[in-house]
Amino acid sequence: MTSTTLEVGRPRESPFGRIWALVKHHVLTVYALLAFVYLMLPIGIVIAFSFNDPKGRFNYVWSGFTLNNWKNWDGVPGLRSAMVLSLEIALLASVIATALGMLIALALVRYGFRGRGATNLLIFLPLSSPEIVLGASLLTLFLNLKVVFGFWTILIAHVMFCISFAVVTVKARLIGFDRHLEEAAMDLGANEWATFTKVTLPLIAPAILASMLLCFAVSVDDFVVTYFNAGPRITFPVFVWNSARVGAPPQVNVIGSVIFIVAVTGMVANVVVQIRRQRSAAAA
Repeated sequence: MTSTTLEVGRPRESPFGRIWALVKHHVLTVYALLAFVYLMLPIGIVIAFSFNDPKGRFNYVWSGFTLNNWKNWDGVPGLRSAMVLSLEIALLASVIATALGMLIALALVRYGFRGRGATNLLIFLPLSSPEIVLGASLLTLFLNLKVVFGFWTILIAHVMFCISFAVVTVKARLIGFDRHLEEAAMDLGANEWATFTKVTLPLIAPAILASMLLCFAVSVDDFVVTYFNAGPRITFPVFVWNSARVGAPPQVNVIGSVIFIVAVTGMVANVVVQIRRQRSAAAA
């Protein structure tokens, strides 16, 4: 009797209230899924249209499925040379910028010198300046010095803006670095070079690798600065720009899809390696 009375006296929740409670409980999940779909939709379209068989010069309307674009990915004149040039520039720029950025980060974190604050400011300027300003400034510099535009001007420009990314990445790792490990190594008889190569460098190696990958991604994707300073040489982003004005071939979508797949594969592989390391450490 008592339970029946309580059930009768309890106010029944309206359907609107139940729906509102469900929405409040899952609103963050739904928002995250919608944001993910919004970000991935353009990439999905790029991948889908890499299999398109356009009837004309423009790859904007779906006409039919084909694998010929993937089989003949370099069938468009100039595409292979543009991609090779972009990879060469990105590889060299990432290595040089990371090496210089690591030394600059070590100097800024470990040593006090006159002009240290100004150096920190100058390092962050390329990150905050518009790319068109950087490109136009470098163009003016090369013109005043009467430098022949080509491979080396592109490389210098890419190293210039990649150094900032390298310094920021390595510097963040050095700030949290435990200096007692270096002191212990030197107390045990290691000199400065041995301490750096056997203690410091292995511990900051993840930051160095992250810096190289970040610089490579920024370099291979750059268009504005490259367009100002490339001269007759054509990188892949410049090739895409030139092609889009007269007709975008589907092979451009193929290259973009490959870059995305390689990046995602590397990211997933890194996550798997980190999970296995954590499990091994927990088991030990």
